[in-house]
Amino acid sequence: MTGVRDYEHLAFQHAPDATLILADRVILRASLRVEAVFGWTPRELEGQSIRLLYPGQTDYELIGERARKAMLAVAVYRDERFMRRKDGHVVWMEGHGTTLDREDPQRLAIWTYRPIEAEAGPEGQLTATEKRIARYLVNGFTSKEIALALGCSPRTVEVHRANMIRKMQVRNSFELVSRLLMAAGPGEG
Repeated sequence: MTGVRDYEHLAFQHAPDATLILADRVILRASLRVEAVFGWTPRELEGQSIRLLYPGQTDYELIGERARKAMLAVAVYRDERFMRRKDGHVVWMEGHGTTLDREDPQRLAIWTYRPIEAEAGPEGQLTATEKRIARYLVNGFTSKEIALALGCSPRTVEVHRANMIRKMQVRNSFELVSRLLMAAGPGEG
């Protein structure tokens, strides 16, 4: 006869989304699904900083701070963000997080991640270059800063930004960034 603890273990290990238990942004436990989603085995991730799954330090810091602030106010935080797979590919990901300590949200938290399929909406129509540029846009970089980082001209960045605005059916850069972030507000969750 299978005990309750066995079912709890099975539920965590075989959850349909990649599931992580974090303590101060260090991965304590990882479900089996993380390998299909991120490319790393649970054993490779356990004991590592969640920083490993972010495309860059700025993403890690800004998204972490945004989530920490939100989890002070909501039971379940949801957002969409770029994350990095083991093979180096940056993918658009939906994340859900909840804390077990509302006063210190990062002390102990549970996070689930699911890749957003290309068919899921206009953001799935972005080219690889547009997605790279979008990563900088959501972190507040200017066209000139993005161009410097990517080794292209500011005009090239502006052309890609205009294409993203058209594809995502928004009116301006502010709406584009808001649409890319799609962060849950305090009333949700």
